[in-house]
Amino acid sequence: MKKAVVIYSGGMDSFTLLHHALSRGYEVAALSFNYGQRHSKELQFAADECLRLGVEHKVVDVTTINQLLQGSSLTSDIEVPEGHYAEDSMKSTVVPNRNMIMLSMAIGYAVSIEAAEVMFGAHGGDHTIYPDCRPEFVLAMDVAASLCDWHQVRVTAPFIDLDKGKIASIGRLLGIDYGRSWTCYNGREKACGKCGACQERIEAMEFAGIEDPTEYES
Repeated sequence: MKKAVVIYSGGMDSFTLLHHALSRGYEVAALSFNYGQRHSKELQFAADECLRLGVEHKVVDVTTINQLLQGSSLTSDIEVPEGHYAEDSMKSTVVPNRNMIMLSMAIGYAVSIEAAEVMFGAHGGDHTIYPDCRPEFVLAMDVAASLCDWHQVRVTAPFIDLDKGKIASIGRLLGIDYGRSWTCYNGREKACGKCGACQERIEAMEFAGIEDPTEYES
């Protein structure tokens, strides 16, 4: 059985990726990060799901780096934009170098537990807004991982060529319950239904023909 570290935020994409990896027979070690993001609701969803599945799960507290990652509406006192990811305003949700930081630690973890692979949930719909979700970035991190230690680790993004609707379609085939994931950028009792993350989730559910279990404020 191959062992993989899955970067697991608790959101829709990584939730699907976690189940995708398990369905392919991987022994999964899930890794989540508290980097001082606007809320930690996703992390609680991640912890609950790993407990339910019996998956090893670590939450790494790197909140001290928050002071270095300013200028994003997810880490600074900046209002979260409403609207679609196609809109330029969504670039305010970019957290500087977030994926490289998380992947670097995940690679170190993979080396220490002799895992063969680090997986993360970057997908095709992210390419325009998030530079660290592009195929070129994934390839560069994969090359770097192959050079950083004697133990070889691959960095992969299995959904890199898919949009969120197709990811939801994979979830439907896997029979997973998206009510056990959290997408909204706001950490209130219900999802706002207005931020880019919520809008993309709603569209993905519609595309995949899934009845969205999420409770929205609007």
